[in-house]
Amino acid sequence: MAASAKADAHGGSGSPRCRLYLITPPALDPTRFAGELARALDAGDVAAVQLRLKEGDDDTLRRAIDALRPVAQSRDVAFLLNDRADLAVQTGCDGAHLGQTDGDHAAARKLLGPDRTLGITCHGSRHLAMEAGEVGADYVAFGAFFPTLTKAVEHQAEIGLLEWWSEMFELPCVAIGGITAANCGPLVRSGADFLAVVGAVWNHPEGSAAGVQAMNAAIAAA
Repeated sequence: MAASAKADAHGGSGSPRCRLYLITPPALDPTRFAGELARALDAGDVAAVQLRLKEGDDDTLRRAIDALRPVAQSRDVAFLLNDRADLAVQTGCDGAHLGQTDGDHAAARKLLGPDRTLGITCHGSRHLAMEAGEVGADYVAFGAFFPTLTKAVEHQAEIGLLEWWSEMFELPCVAIGGITAANCGPLVRSGADFLAVVGAVWNHPEGSAAGVQAMNAAIAAA
């Protein structure tokens, strides 16, 4: 997903093609979740999986990475770690996603090197997004676009931001925050290269595979 992220977000004809970006639930049993992740990834197109566990020490993270990274990578899906560029490198992840308070972004870029992905949260800010591009981010993430139960929404993003960014810059953008199959259409049409989702897949009433299929169908119909 790194340097080729923009190319991956476009179909063979050169027309924009938005893709799904899965974020794990905030708490999980790695052994049990590995099977759930496999079913989700086998159900349809997914560009990346981000491991985002907000509780737990390094050993907890390492166990989760060891269980889930091979599931994604064996299916040619990028496996990214939230917050920790150092641990991402140590454990063979494909990259890291950092928030605005997750350390020195330029140092993370250097640590990850040219072959691993660096994604940076930019909330609803054009300025932060341009700064992320300057330090070498492979993608910028905007949001939240809709209310979400995953985390408290401190920053709201306007859909027009996606259109502005996609017209002005080649750097891929990820839309995040309360995105579902029912509401994602405007985000896709406004230029989002990736849609990051949690509940829309893992909390789908018919299971995660159905959630992936519903999201991909909605993206295709947008």
